[in-house]
Amino acid sequence: MPKGYWIARVDVSDPEQYKAYVAANAEPFRKYGAHFLVRAGAFENPEGTSRSRNVVIEFPSHQAALDCWKSPEYQAAIKLRTSVATSDLVIIEGYEGPQPADAKT
Repeated sequence: MPKGYWIARVDVSDPEQYKAYVAANAEPFRKYGAHFLVRAGAFENPEGTSRSRNVVIEFPSHQAALDCWKSPEYQAAIKLRTSVATSDLVIIEGYEGPQPADAKT
């Protein structure tokens, strides 16, 4: 079963208030098996648009990723975020198919 991922891009206007959102999302993330792969590290944006903060979160399945977002706990956390941050979020199913051949062979 493919894993699920959240890919988020965020601009935070009030970092102090944003901490309340971070605290509130900890419970649903734990409940649904979230694992941060990217959490606001250094980045370059060679194409398109960007936001100041980028996040990639892995879930055990696509369904778990969807269930987390739809959960009452996460919906409550969103209310803490909307007034202090602008975000784009994609919830996507991982890929488990064949990979490109090694360029050296």
